[in-house]
Amino acid sequence: MKKALNRLTNYYSKPYNVVLLAMILCLTYLVVFPLLSIFQDTVIVHNAEVMRITGSKAGDLTAYHWLKILLGKESMNNFYTPLMHSLITSLGSCFVAILVGGLYAWLVVRTDLRYKKTVAQLFMLPYIMPSWTLALAWSNFFKNSLVGGTTGIFTSITGIATANWFAYGPFPIMLVSGLHYAPFAYILIGGVLRNMDSNLEEAATVLKTSKWRMMLKITIPLALPSILSTFILVFSSGMNAFATAQFLGLPVKYYTLTTQMYRYLNGTNPGAGYALALMMIIISMLVLGINQKMIGTRKSYTTVSGKCSNISLTKLRGSRNTISIIAVAFIFCITIVPLTSFAIESLITIQGNYELSNFSLKYWIGTDNAITNGILVNSTVWRALKNTIIIAVCCALGAGTLGCLSGYAIVKRWGSKVSNIVNGLTFIPYLIPSLAFGTIYLSMFSQQRGFIPALYGSPILLFIIGTVKYLPMASRSGVNSMFQISATLEESAQILGAGWVKRMTRILIPIQKQSIVSGYLIPFMSGMRELELFVLLYTPGTIVLTALLFQYNSKGYDQYANAITLMIVLIVIVADKLISKLTGASIETGIGG
Repeated sequence: MKKALNRLTNYYSKPYNVVLLAMILCLTYLVVFPLLSIFQDTVIVHNAEVMRITGSKAGDLTAYHWLKILLGKESMNNFYTPLMHSLITSLGSCFVAILVGGLYAWLVVRTDLRYKKTVAQLFMLPYIMPSWTLALAWSNFFKNSLVGGTTGIFTSITGIATANWFAYGPFPIMLVSGLHYAPFAYILIGGVLRNMDSNLEEAATVLKTSKWRMMLKITIPLALPSILSTFILVFSSGMNAFATAQFLGLPVKYYTLTTQMYRYLNGTNPGAGYALALMMIIISMLVLGINQKMIGTRKSYTTVSGKCSNISLTKLRGSRNTISIIAVAFIFCITIVPLTSFAIESLITIQGNYELSNFSLKYWIGTDNAITNGILVNSTVWRALKNTIIIAVCCALGAGTLGCLSGYAIVKRWGSKVSNIVNGLTFIPYLIPSLAFGTIYLSMFSQQRGFIPALYGSPILLFIIGTVKYLPMASRSGVNSMFQISATLEESAQILGAGWVKRMTRILIPIQKQSIVSGYLIPFMSGMRELELFVLLYTPGTIVLTALLFQYNSKGYDQYANAITLMIVLIVIVADKLISKLTGASIETGIGG
């Protein structure tokens, strides 16, 4: 007994074992228990459904929700059609992201393109900006009077009315989502192209192989793992996207799984919404399983040799200037032009009229508007901004700190069962769609459970869900950074009598400062631009800027929506550049791993 007690004491005297145990307990409650809770909500009658389900009372067991979405008379409209829409838009987004991101990665890394620094810096902006900004920008330019009631900038300038399929529905959803996630492909494929051994291509050149054949037979096969990784990331993100599908799909009733789920949860059949949320989680896990299967069975390529080798640049020759100008112009169209459209649309009094006499600052500083004051003199906007910054900072501190600690503990016990469990638990929130995750926490914390009070309506709930949701990104950053530090450094400090806190703050964290700061930066940026995660959880007292934007957009107050969008984007961009300048950390560092 004494020996066992000594072993137990010795085990928990090591800080990383304590961290692992604490993470298991916390994540079991905050990740595993919510998954069980949402399953329970799919098989019981809710208060809002008592009148719908004849002869039932709240809390009764029922199969009604599953029958409704899978086998009911309207199951095609309730589930299968939205599922097909989600698959179509997700696959289309993958095609756009890989095509655009891969092309720019090749131009920047493997050609003599001009203005490379400008292109590289601007190309990250679509990801730094919230996913729905490009959707709103598309609507600003191409909305038509057939559905939107007013025309966009394109029609006002050219007099050509845009078709419904071009202005709304799957085409713009695929396009803007793909452009938003194109930086994934740019970073992942660009990294492979940058590190690829050019001796392979030089040998092909000696054999007089054409550039196109060289690309098809050498470059693309070597970049295939990064292409597959990009496909999985974009497909999963596309399946889980809500705001873009809501802004561009709702006007023509083009519902996806996320928008259909939102309809149910805001209506009189929340049980069906929970069932859709669970189906989305299952789909995400299947996608991850397929990805792991492909990675596990695929033979890897060795592309980095011990020989010094310079990257072989493709000469663009006479078309160099033309291609360079087109590349920069396209980047401007998806970054600077949308921001300009937000500014213009926030200044016009009558939508669709772009004469100078129609421009006004009343939606920014006006105090006598019929709807509400301008956003810079609006107390609700300032309260939402304050809430947004506080919640984003708290999420960054929570997720970043837990990610750093869990990364340290996972690496110290790498390969052990407890390490694998924590590593898996920290990644599960990534698999859960943001809207579904918000649904789970709405169900779980809308009432008191044990000693935990009902948290709905409290900013603490937004802080907790943000911390847990952004933990996968922070923990991956923590694991990657700790793997790069030799264990002998900590062991040497320990021999000299340095305590664990001192070893962490004086040695481990400073060595990998940029990667660890990225683990804080990404949750902060995500919290600033988050909509899907908070849209079901905010209350008037905890409203954030994105939720206020969503309210204005839903009510047709487009000038206010555009003004708030511009405010959010500028805050996120300035914060990213400022933190990057001060610490050297950046969004692309975190994405690239």
